[in-house]
Amino acid sequence: MKLNIKSAIPDKSIVHFVHSFWMLENKTGKDVRSTVLPNGMVDLTLMNMKSGNWKLFLRGLDTEPSQVVIEKGTKIFTIGLKLLAVEYLLSESIKHVLNEAQHISNDFWQFEESDMKSLENFCNRATQKINTISFENIDSRKKKLFELIYSSNGSTPVKELSDQVFWSSRQINRYFNQQFGISLKAYCRLLRLGSSFKHISEGKLFPEQAFTDQNHFIKEVKKYAGVTPKELSKNKDDRFIDITAIKNFPS
Repeated sequence: MKLNIKSAIPDKSIVHFVHSFWMLENKTGKDVRSTVLPNGMVDLTLMNMKSGNWKLFLRGLDTEPSQVVIEKGTKIFTIGLKLLAVEYLLSESIKHVLNEAQHISNDFWQFEESDMKSLENFCNRATQKINTISFENIDSRKKKLFELIYSSNGSTPVKELSDQVFWSSRQINRYFNQQFGISLKAYCRLLRLGSSFKHISEGKLFPEQAFTDQNHFIKEVKKYAGVTPKELSKNKDDRFIDITAIKNFPS
């Protein structure tokens, strides 16, 4: 019996902040070891503990694969956040949680037991809270910058992004390092990698994003995932949770 994983796409009203929603349940009757890959998202995760209590965690960007153990009976709800959410929704820098997670307060979100009955309930509560933040008050340069980054899956060169938003690359990189703990170029590489997981999960082992060539594609995947695209595609024993989950992602 495999992990039960479901996913949902966000309502149009919050797509500037949210990439996706996920729910995971381990009903296998045993602890499951898995590998989490860098995907360019910031994860806000609500997890039930052995005590039966729910706790909220914030995980910063991952720049390397991390090994996790999903204990039997665990139930997890996750919001895959885009970077614009860090400043305007979380109101704090996440550079101190690069490749790490921290327990955070539920004061803003106010998740209740009823919100964890289903993925739909969780999405509805999160959407309701996120919509309390006015999109109109966001810096127009940052709006445009992130629209360009995500629409190209990180393939647009930094210089071109800088020219289009009338914001110097030096200032952009200072913003990225202060807020997220990495440069814009480094983030674009993570996003491009994460965008390739769908193709890899379908057995398409040739680059469909803006990689220079096949060798560059393999090199980038090995650098950030630790294995080749072929190994990711095989996903033996559902080792790579991102590859397993992406198969359930809505079109």
